[in-house]
Amino acid sequence: MGVVDASKGPEEEQVNYLVILEKGPTNFSAYVPDLPGCTSAGRTREETLSNIREAVEGHLELMHEHGEPIPEPLSEAAVVDVEAPL
Repeated sequence: MGVVDASKGPEEEQVNYLVILEKGPTNFSAYVPDLPGCTSAGRTREETLSNIREAVEGHLELMHEHGEPIPEPLSEAAVVDVEAPL
């Protein structure tokens, strides 16, 4: 799982949002559970992470411009080991 660090500016604080990456047949996609509607995609994992960082920053900027509160990051990631039939 990846974490996005929103860039710090003069009146900003660093915020870390959980990013979910999904590998498809020809690309990767990403979304941020704490920011509904904030998604992105790319040909590689690295490109997708760069794109989702930009999407998060833009999403937060638009929320700020519209006077909406910036949501606190609440999502967490965990891996669960299970027995799967072969």
